Amino acid sequence: MTRLSSQTLLKDGVSLPEFDRATLLPGIVHLGFGAFHRAHQAVFTQRALNLDPDAWGIVAVNLRSSGPIRDLEVQDGLYTVITRGPDGDSAEVIGVTEDWLCAAEDLPELLDHLADPAIRIVTLTVTEKAYGIDPATVGLDPAHPSIAADLALPDRPSSAVGLLVAGLSRRRAEGIAPFTVLTCDNLPSNGRVLRRLVVEFAAVTDPELSDWIATEVSFPCSMVDRIVPAATDATRTLAATLTGAEDALAIETEPFIQWVIEDDFPQGRPAWDKAGAVMVANVEPYENMKLRMLNGAHTLIAHLGILNGLEHVRDVMAVPELAAQARVHMLAAQATLAPVPGIDLDRYSDDLLARFANPAIAHRNIQIAMDSTQKLPQRILMPAVDALEAGQDITPFARVVGAWIAATAKRRDADDPRRAELLAAVQAMTDDDPAGPFLGLPGLFPPALSDSATWRAAVNAAVTEFASAERNA
Repeated sequence: MTRLSSQTLLKDGVSLPEFDRATLLPGIVHLGFGAFHRAHQAVFTQRALNLDPDAWGIVAVNLRSSGPIRDLEVQDGLYTVITRGPDGDSAEVIGVTEDWLCAAEDLPELLDHLADPAIRIVTLTVTEKAYGIDPATVGLDPAHPSIAADLALPDRPSSAVGLLVAGLSRRRAEGIAPFTVLTCDNLPSNGRVLRRLVVEFAAVTDPELSDWIATEVSFPCSMVDRIVPAATDATRTLAATLTGAEDALAIETEPFIQWVIEDDFPQGRPAWDKAGAVMVANVEPYENMKLRMLNGAHTLIAHLGILNGLEHVRDVMAVPELAAQARVHMLAAQATLAPVPGIDLDRYSDDLLARFANPAIAHRNIQIAMDSTQKLPQRILMPAVDALEAGQDITPFARVVGAWIAATAKRRDADDPRRAELLAAVQAMTDDDPAGPFLGLPGLFPPALSDSATWRAAVNAAVTEFASAERNA
């Protein structure tokens, strides 16, 4: 079987780009060429170009790993997205990528792209931990390893923030209008957070540049949603069956796809709205809805799965008493939300539960549980504070934290930037206050929770319950 490329003859029924790839010109640099980008922003961009061809090709960039970039090069910028749903599987070959780089190996070329007037948007999916955020201030953490290295050598950036500042610095020096910066990671008010990080970074190295960024550069917020499990050998085998070609970059995903974007693009944008994206003046209600209801429930499900020896989200949802806990959590999260324009939250909750239970999607719980200290604040702790202040029941949120603590103690490990602290907290757990060492982690829990006897009691009760169930299993 041949490798996927522009010369490969594919099976009937495979969706292909409808624009002329030979004339595709770059307009977007994307930082973080992972599975989510490939199944989400790239799909939206291809569908937009199918309807309204324009110079919006994507320069795909991985910050450190060159493997996917070299695979993309071999495949002429093509890869397969498999959509798996109740009606079966379908394959779509994505060909909107115009160039591909690894920042660690191709830095001069990347900086040239960032300074190119043709590049009008930079998008990012680098995960929460890669931004270098100080959890206590929600500003820049100068001690973050990548940020510290870039502050010391700003002309040799390796972090997303450092690359943005370096690119914007060159554009300002050369009199080129700035690109729009569009982050697609799961951070509350993600555009405003990234603006602050970039401005604070630039203030250390070039205060005048910092002022220019603060006044001239647009950082719209966005909310993204699509379940994209990590690819496996089974994914690649299925892609070969559907397309007739080997594809090292094939990924699988669900039919649902959503993108809500603040429409603030001074240099223009692709016709994402024609492809189904929702362009709004304020993304915050949608963002809170997704973070608190979908991501919050996902975090609960992942740790329930770890505690019960269940590998996938769908496995947890197949156990009625565990699925019921996910619904209870969604209802509690929903109670903390303001109305969301155009969204029936009860129906949204039902749809989420159905998506989680999709038997065709093998989303591993251990994947979702990664980097929990980076995810808990926006998914669980912020709504918990709102619930506490409103006199609402905080138990569902305390149970998520309890499940996380119990799962960490069960594994005696954690795939988390604060792994050493978490393992020390496990060692310090006591029978009368098992949550105490975790609640005392610097900068993680807001004072409204860490100082609350009600919260501490609820989390301790949850840890004890989950640990007892584990012992009796």
